[in-house]
Amino acid sequence: MANPSFCLTVLALSLSLVLAAATTTLQDFCVADPTEKVLVNGLVCKDPKLVEENDFFFSGLDIAGNTTNPVGSKVTPVFATQLPGLNTLGISIARIDYAPWGINPPHTHPRATEVLTVLDGTLEVGFVTSNPENRHFRKVLQKGDVFVFPTGLIHYQRNVGYGNAVAIAALSSQNPGVITIANAVFGSTPDIDSDVLAKAFLLDKTIVNYLQSKF
Repeated sequence: MANPSFCLTVLALSLSLVLAAATTTLQDFCVADPTEKVLVNGLVCKDPKLVEENDFFFSGLDIAGNTTNPVGSKVTPVFATQLPGLNTLGISIARIDYAPWGINPPHTHPRATEVLTVLDGTLEVGFVTSNPENRHFRKVLQKGDVFVFPTGLIHYQRNVGYGNAVAIAALSSQNPGVITIANAVFGSTPDIDSDVLAKAFLLDKTIVNYLQSKF
């Protein structure tokens, strides 16, 4: 009779192999069909016979984003919604423009690691590790420098130069998602109860109410 622990080990290894194999693509491509009404975890594939070259093409990443906003930055995404050919490929890209002293506010990407490359200017970048350490890793980057933000961790960028800055972000998901911390906490709909936020941030409720009014 087979050893029960051995059988369990073999079963666990088999399941892990099955799950790993399930993440690979099963066809050459799955171009997103934005007109399809079926809801799936991702985007439904377009009929391959209707796929054309433009489904794999995006133009305009050379155009500077408008940074005349309160934070002084603009993200131009190229996700599967902008480039249907990215669907199921697990990658995306974005251009980020920064006005002098503009910031890309603290945020997370729940579904992606980000690799940031500075094309022009000087950026201060940083991320914070998870509880309980909450270590803050910070670096000043120059043109040509690269920095990585691990999946799900809070991170930010700030232009510390006197001219405009530009960076390109590569992300390990066709739809990385973004949770901007201040917007999510103080600008949710409906509001998070001010008592909760007052205790969480050790603030007076009047300050919490003021912050919520700003978002």
